[in-house]
Amino acid sequence: MPRFSKRAGREVLEGHPRLPDWITKERVKLGDLHGMKAGLRDSRLHTVCEEARCPNRTHCFTHGTATFLLMGEVCTRACGFCSIQSGRPRLLDPHEPAETAARVAALGLRFAVLTSVNRDDLPDGGAAHFAETVLAIKRRNPGVGVEVLVPDFLGDLDAVARVVAAGPAVFNHNTETVPSLYPEVRPAGRFERSLRVLAHAKEMGKALYGEAFRTKSGLMLGLGEAETELLTTFEALAAHGVDILTLGQYLRPTRHQLPVKRYVHPDEFAELGRKAKAFGFQAVYAGPLVRSSFNAHEVAEMEGISIA
Repeated sequence: MPRFSKRAGREVLEGHPRLPDWITKERVKLGDLHGMKAGLRDSRLHTVCEEARCPNRTHCFTHGTATFLLMGEVCTRACGFCSIQSGRPRLLDPHEPAETAARVAALGLRFAVLTSVNRDDLPDGGAAHFAETVLAIKRRNPGVGVEVLVPDFLGDLDAVARVVAAGPAVFNHNTETVPSLYPEVRPAGRFERSLRVLAHAKEMGKALYGEAFRTKSGLMLGLGEAETELLTTFEALAAHGVDILTLGQYLRPTRHQLPVKRYVHPDEFAELGRKAKAFGFQAVYAGPLVRSSFNAHEVAEMEGISIA
């Protein structure tokens, strides 16, 4: 059984690497953003920004961006890296799309990111709920961009098409890690299935919206992947039409999740970002604290394309 010790006022799991300086020196400075914080908390809606205490939420809030967690807080899967409760979710809230759109307006957001737990209990995996929320935001907030960060819908391409048809600016689905680590990290996922989801979204989105539509994916580093595996994964994602790639450090949420195998140095992130860019991605964000929605607002400014 792992042992714990108290060091510098915090619990440390013995036998696992401690947080390096380039992560611990970062501090979230939210003192000047009380209005945004209060607005997010003063509703029944959930945001990944606050609930996960994302290290980039100051950056995103300052740029008028927030990530909303749809369809409840209980997931039908149990991934090795995630601390969200697994079990039987509640029924969908039919008011959530309109309430999310209203909250986007109240907060004065420029860009809204929508994500969710896995809802394998629903016939379409929650695709219709995603689509309804995108449409509600666009109706209530003309000019606001929307990114969706979706599950794999168990490979249901009709579900993918329904979300794309709603008109998000960005269709994001994270592959999370390299294929060899899926049994441990993402046991209910399938790498090839995720690639098909991304490719279908790109094909349909390009047909409907042209170059204004972009696909995106992200990986966590530090779970035991080899660089050769990462490069192969980058190549596969680029070959399946992914436009934007994010690379960040996996940070263990609690002692019940997978341990960190290695903390990747910022210089190595920068080098991996350069290597990834060579595969043809339009944008690559790589760094220890980069997360899926990092700099989501920048899509609105890429090449001057309208995405609302």
